[in-house]
Order: sequence, then C-alpha cells, then structure tokens
Amino acid sequence: MACAGPQSAPGAEPSRPSTPRHSYDTANDATVVVAGSGTVVGWTHSAQDLLGYRAAEVVGRPAGFLLAMPEDPVRVAAIAERCRAGVGWRGVADVRRRDGSPIEVDLRVSASFHLDGRECFLVSGRERRPEWTVGQSVLDAFLTGSPIGMAVMSPDLRYVWMNDTLERFGGVPREQRVGHRLSEVLPGLETEAIETLMRGVLDTGIPVIDYEYLGWTWADPRRKRAYSTSYLPLTDSDGGVTGLCYMVLDVTDRWNAQQRLALVNDAGASIGSTLDVMRTAQELADFAVPRFADFVIVDLLEPVASAGGPGPWPLGTGLSGAELTRSGATLAAARPQMRRAAMSSVREGCPEAVRRIGEPVDFVPPPHDMRFLIDGEPLLIPALDPDNSVWAVEQPARAASIREYGLHSLIAVPMRARDTVLGLTTFIRSQNPAPFEPDDVLPAREMVARAAVCVDNARRYTHEHTAALTLQRSLLPHTLPGGMALDVASSYLPADAKDGVGGDWFDVIPLSGARVALVVGDVVGHGIAAAATMGRLRTAVHTLADMDLPPDELLAHLDDLVLRLSDEEPDGGEHGTPVLGATCLYAVYDPVTQRCTMARAGHPPPVVVAPDGRVTFLELPAGPPLGLGGLPFETAETELPEGSLIGLYTNGLIEGRDQDPDLGMSRLGGALAQRGLPLDALCATVVDQLVPVPQPDDVALLLARTHELSPDHVASWEVAADPAAVAGVRARTARQLSAWGLEELQMTTELIVSELVTNAVRYASGPIRIRLLRQSVLICEVADTSSTSPRLRHARTTDEGGRGLFLVAQLTRRWGTRYTPEGKIIWTEQELPRQEPPTTGS
Repeated sequence: MACAGPQSAPGAEPSRPSTPRHSYDTANDATVVVAGSGTVVGWTHSAQDLLGYRAAEVVGRPAGFLLAMPEDPVRVAAIAERCRAGVGWRGVADVRRRDGSPIEVDLRVSASFHLDGRECFLVSGRERRPEWTVGQSVLDAFLTGSPIGMAVMSPDLRYVWMNDTLERFGGVPREQRVGHRLSEVLPGLETEAIETLMRGVLDTGIPVIDYEYLGWTWADPRRKRAYSTSYLPLTDSDGGVTGLCYMVLDVTDRWNAQQRLALVNDAGASIGSTLDVMRTAQELADFAVPRFADFVIVDLLEPVASAGGPGPWPLGTGLSGAELTRSGATLAAARPQMRRAAMSSVREGCPEAVRRIGEPVDFVPPPHDMRFLIDGEPLLIPALDPDNSVWAVEQPARAASIREYGLHSLIAVPMRARDTVLGLTTFIRSQNPAPFEPDDVLPAREMVARAAVCVDNARRYTHEHTAALTLQRSLLPHTLPGGMALDVASSYLPADAKDGVGGDWFDVIPLSGARVALVVGDVVGHGIAAAATMGRLRTAVHTLADMDLPPDELLAHLDDLVLRLSDEEPDGGEHGTPVLGATCLYAVYDPVTQRCTMARAGHPPPVVVAPDGRVTFLELPAGPPLGLGGLPFETAETELPEGSLIGLYTNGLIEGRDQDPDLGMSRLGGALAQRGLPLDALCATVVDQLVPVPQPDDVALLLARTHELSPDHVASWEVAADPAAVAGVRARTARQLSAWGLEELQMTTELIVSELVTNAVRYASGPIRIRLLRQSVLICEVADTSSTSPRLRHARTTDEGGRGLFLVAQLTRRWGTRYTPEGKIIWTEQELPRQEPPTTGS
C-alpha cells in the first residue's frame, strides 16, 4: 500500500485540506481493489478514466508504481494495520497519470476484507481541486458516515464488504450480511430483480447508474423505503470482472413527494366525471383506496346528499369559530345531520363501516363538535386508540370496529367549497402498516378540496335542474280531459341531466261542441328559460283555443307571440334568454263528425293507427317553425273512425342518439301497432322501447283513442227564420230532454233555446239550425248565417230589450261563439243533474 501525506501513524490527521465531498458524485470516484501485499487485483473504468491505465496494464503490478514519489514503508505498514483494525484511512497522494503528468488525489482506503481468499483493501479517490476545501471531519465520514451506502459483492453476489450507512439502511448487522446474498438477508426488497441487474453488470462489465426500487427493510418494517442504486464492475488484469461495487442512496422523501404530487394530479382527472353528487363522492372514495388509505368514508350533509336546496345550517352560514363560540353551549353541542354518501375499502363489502350508504350519520371525530366542519383544519390522528375513553364513550361502535379490523391511523378532512360546508371525508389505514404522517395531510386536503368543488358543482346543477324540471312539470297538464270524445294518455321524459330540461309540452283542451283540441310543441333550447317560454306558449294556446280559432289561425297568432317574445330580449338581455323559436302541432277532433282538423308549424307529423292496425303518418303541410313570421300555415282534415289511435310526439322520441328521424318514425309506428295493451301501458311501453337510455332532448308523447258520439246523444234540426217558429222549438226541445231523462233541465233549456233562436231570427238571415249534445254536460248550439256575434251587456231600467243574453249567461255554466265558413254558432253548456245513488231498505 503506497500513499502520500503527513500521516505516519494510525489515527493521524493529514496536513493537506481535502475537497468537499458533496461537490462530487461519489458514484464516479475511481475505485481500485489492492491486495494486502500491495498488488492491484481490481481495476474499474472510473480508475482508467482518471489515470489513463487500462486494467491489463495495472492488475497484478504493485500499486506503488502509480505514485509520483516513493512512500515510506513504515507509514504504509501503519496505514495497513489501521485498515485491518476496521477503521479505514483517508489522505492525499500525488499520483502519476499514464502520460507522466502528476495529479493530486484525495485518497480513501477501506477496512480490510477478503476476496477469493485474499486480504484486500478498497481504495477510492478523485482528483483534488485545490480551490475546494473542507474540514477533515467531512472526509472522515466518506466511508462510514456518508449518506451513500457502499458494498463490495463477490462474483457469486455475496457480501464481501459494506460501510456503516448501508448497514443502517437495511437494519441487518454487518456480521449477518458478509458471506450472504442479498436475498438471504433482505427478503423485503426486490431482491430477484436487483440480483438479475447485478448479474447483468458482471456479465457485460457495463455499470448501471441510478436504478430505483421500493422495499421493506428491517430498519423500518412499517413502511416502504425508496432507494437509488448504482452498480460498478471490478475488473482484473485481463479485463475480466472479478466482483462488483454498489452504492445506495435513500430517496424515500423524494419518492414520497413525487407520489403525493402524482396522487393530487390524478385525483383531478378521476373525480368529478359526472354532475351527480353521490357518484362524485363515490369516485373520491374509490380513488383513494388503496393508493392513499385502506378505508375511506364520505359523509355529506343531508341537504347536499338529497340534492335539495340549501338548508338552514350549515350550508352557507358563513359563521366563524368566534361567532359559534359566542352562540352558546347548545350550538356547540349540536350534531350536524349527515348521510353516508360513499365508502370504499380494501376489504370486500366494507365490513369496517358502522353505517351503510344512504343511512344517517352523526360522526365527527371526538372530541370535536360541529365547529370542526365549519372552521376546522384537517385532523391527523397518527395512532388510533380504541381504548381511549373519548372514543369508548362517544363512539363505542366505531371503537369496536377499530379494535376488530386493526384501524390504526386516521385523517379527517371537512368538505367545504365556496364558503359552503358540504360534509366530512375520513381516510383510515389498517392493512397498510405505515401510519399517516403530517406530510400526508396536504394531499388529503387537496383531494377533498377538488372533490368538494365537484360535489358543489353537482349540487348546484342538480338544484337548478330540479328547479327547471319542477317548473316544467308544473306547467304541463296534470289531467287530460278527453271527455266522451277521446281516451287520452301521455308520457313525458326529461332530457339527460347534463343537457338540461327542454321546452317540450303537450295539452288536451276541451272545446265547444264536444270537440277536443290536441296540442304538442317543442321550444328550442334547454334550461329554465326554455321551460318558462314553454309555459307562456301553453298559456297562449289555451287562450287562443278558447276563442275557437281554426288550427291555422291559432298557429298564426302563436307565431306573432313568439316574434314578440324574441323582440323583448334581442341579445339575450341581462336577465333572460332570447326565444330562438318553437315548433307546434294543433289538432281538433269532433266526435260527432269523426273528423280531425290539424295544422303544424315545423313539427313532426302525427301518426295514426287505424282500427285494423294499419299505421299511417299523416301528410300535413309542414308549415314554418314558430318565430319566423310572414309565412302562412295550412290546415288538413282527416277522418278518424271509432277506435282510431292518433299519436302526437316531439322529435326527441324519433331522433334519439342516431339522429335519424325516418328510422325513428318507423320504430314508432311499429311500437304503436302493438295490440292488447291499455292506452297508458302502451304509451309507457313505446317510450321505453324507443328511448331506453337518457337522451339529449326531452321526449313527449300524447296518445288519443277516438270515440264517436252516438246518435242517441245528438239531436239536430232546422228552424225556419220566423218568430212563430220559436214556440215549436221550445216544445221539441222539451220532448228531447224528456227522452234523455233530463226533465229537470227543461225549463232552463227552453228559455235558453228561445232566446238564442229569437236572436237568430231577429238579426240573421237564412236557415237556422239547432243541435243538442248530451255528454258530461248538456250542450245547446244555434247556428245561423250571420257573422256578427252577440254582445253581453247590462240593460238599463228604461230599455225594453237587451236582457236575454244576460239571462243566458246566468243560467249556463259557460257560453260562447265560434265562427264557421257559413256564419257562426252560439253555444251554451249546462251541468247535468246529479244522479242520486239508489237507497236500500234497512
């Protein structure tokens, strides 16, 4: 062993200052194995890079030829004895490169070890930089106190030598490692992969730098450690690899920081995929198990879990901790009402849970109260103690679960977003032996914060969607009065929640003369604005229908209304959304004539299923959508025999996801042709078949089965335009009512008919026709050729006439006028007498 420096005895300090170790990468030090006789037996690539000699030029020769000047043999012997004692040595030597140039080297010599039966020393060094100086205490720690673990392995991968740092890393004493393989002493590491890597270095002579792996060690059996390793081959004079040197650095802190960052980043992509409160909560629980915890529960406040509106407390209270404290002991002792929204566990079925999903929960980690949810920071309990008196008294069931399943560490994080308290998320570890650390609180907080924003978004959207849906359903008809003319059934299916409710509507409106109007429409757009517009249009249709307008005229007036609504908010306005347009189909069915008159404004045509099962889509003039203005609408008339089925629908039913209306109409016709189903069941079945999953648009279907008003319910005759004919009209009316068993209405009806016929004789010309209809009410109609409608007025005491129509209005339930191509019809409706139930003897 040949070295330079002022050291002359073991333990002496070198006189030359050394270079700071941390300025270099220790894995790149030139490393040589020297036998006890002073002969070089191992030469590395890093040594060749430093001095220029190849292994064949050095191995087998005395190491002294590498020195720039001869070394004192006594001093060399003292250094060797020091290293044999297991202490090691370091100093400075002047070394000559292959080209003859001298360099100053910081030299380290390890404690002696045996390799292939020979005593050896591991000598490493790096070129000294004079401008870098450190204290001697730093150099003393290179082989023993360095944060980098170092070891020499034999060709069969058994430990030959190791430093103190590596001994600490593994937790296995040096005496139990030397002579053994890595897999024999550290089974918790990826020993098979590591030894395979070592064999590759021995076989190829190519070093491996910065290989990272995870594993359990005896030094810290409760948590995995991360290590970065480098493997360097040792070669002999022939260039053959005679062993291996490897260096280990504990990078657990860096690895944990990377994993926590990745955890938070991945949480943003995995949580909040839907606008569903409960689903978002479950995504948080599923994401955190088992990456972060072994058992996760998410408890949401009752108004949040039920997707209702904000409750009194604690949503949006804005109370600070000080305000809560001032509010008194009652408030401090209150327990928030929560509901279990989600949970996930490494154990199937979450047996650790005391409450199941959907059940009420009042859990706040003791000894905390409701202030913890409002103001509290995340709570870390590194070690759960089920025998703690607080847990045993306040949470006995949970204390038993902690004890049974080995729950040992907990983090509880209040869920808050936008100054709104939403609930509490609790992370627990059991099978993972590593307890939660303070560094785990930040990723837990970030995961819950992201989930809280998603939950709040879902809550707000659900609330808005529910409000829009409630508004829309409240604006749709609750009953469908088809009377004796029609059997009616309907089905309404709102759009998928993410698309928002639409403006689809339908209606059944009783008209005069036992007729019934069927309406279906669709407002362009989604949301509350569309639903509100739908309500305005539906109200307008009712008003126009009460005026007994023909379908084409009604649509023309409705078109004007949509234009005016659009002009009110030309740019959407600050408080509204412009009406972009709407479609509508309006049909009027007369059970006496069995004819249906209809017109449409850009709406799909109605479908008719004849009594024999034949399906037809009526060819109506399409008409422009409402809101374009200036274009006419046209009517069409068709006969609907007794038992015919007519269906009115919106485009959401026939377009669906494939956006093919022709295919959808074909499917609709086939579904309506089903036999043997009641009308309500048929309506529901058709919607289920055509719309099996939520659609991006609302779906409305209105079905009506026609009935004929039989001749025994209708009486009609013509009257001459002569005042003398009024008496005969009264008598015939009385006889007809007697035939129908309506004697109680004779006097009133005679008076009504007398007044209406007298007005027709006095103010009209041409033929006069009377028609009586008996259904749920008694209808009286008087038709003449005049287009002038009578006007109700209060006669003065000096007037000789003008009281007849006023009396008619007082004696009827309602009355009105409708115009026909030949003139007009004045009609009245009277309530039928109540039929008393038959009495039975005692």
